[in-house]
Amino acid sequence: MCSTFARAGRLAALPALLGALAALLLGCGAGAGSAPSQTRLTVTQDFGSRAQRDLAAPKVSGSETVMRLLQRNAKITTRFGGGFVQSIDGVAGGRRQGRPLDWFYYVNGVEASEGAAAVRLHPGDRVWWDRHDWGAAMRVPAVVGSFPEPFEHGVGGHRLPVRVECADPSTIACDEVFKTLSALGVPAAKGGLRTAQTEQTLRVVVAPWIAARGELALRRLEAGPARSGVYARPAPDGRSIRALDARGRATRTLGPGTGLVAAAREGDEPPVWAVTGTDGAGVDAAARAFTERTLGRRFAVAVVGGRPVPLPEAPSS
Repeated sequence: MCSTFARAGRLAALPALLGALAALLLGCGAGAGSAPSQTRLTVTQDFGSRAQRDLAAPKVSGSETVMRLLQRNAKITTRFGGGFVQSIDGVAGGRRQGRPLDWFYYVNGVEASEGAAAVRLHPGDRVWWDRHDWGAAMRVPAVVGSFPEPFEHGVGGHRLPVRVECADPSTIACDEVFKTLSALGVPAAKGGLRTAQTEQTLRVVVAPWIAARGELALRRLEAGPARSGVYARPAPDGRSIRALDARGRATRTLGPGTGLVAAAREGDEPPVWAVTGTDGAGVDAAARAFTERTLGRRFAVAVVGGRPVPLPEAPSS
């Protein structure tokens, strides 16, 4: 029981998966060393809408891994010789109403590219396991629900530079996002869109969608969750945003004044966050939603009529 794979959708490539297990076994032990402090473990279902466990101070040991942290604090079962987490506290992956469900995990809001036994924990890491329908999106590369991560402690144990990039750096929304990060003790730079070299930098793009879409990682949202992992689909002209359900179906089209806070990722680059909207009022609404209270345990958040709407959106009954 030494490794796990976050991407259940790769079951079709079973031979390759089984071959990878041997390599991952090398990282499964909990060796000597200082236990990572301030670690948090969250377990939810259905894109964070149903809480299962939320441990602000889970049991940890020296040189902890994501897998060992989960084993130490929950009852789990595995498949494929311990290479895949099948259930947590009796809640298993499988199918529901013909749809595929499995467990996925994120560290500081970033989907890991390795098995959980190979990923070491670092001080301050927030580990989030969620069981959800992956039929519309086999990958969700980044989520907003671990805020203020990854800004406080970074990715893979490396704290990265943070830059707030705004269509207009003088706007209230730009200032609000910048001040929120500063109040958390996050040193951040502020400037215009794409005006600085930003390699290996965590960026927050604060702009109406028509301007924010110039960022390649964010433009993926227009192609839907299969490309971006975000269950919102802005129109290319920026005038509307379609909210989507867990199956990737549009629940409604949101117009003027709509805000959106989401994160996207291009390859192995750090995630890019969008604090965006259909217009200036929407961006202002999104900036007000840029808080731990609003974003916690959410994959992405739309703001409609001043109220946050978790995405994917639950279909109306």
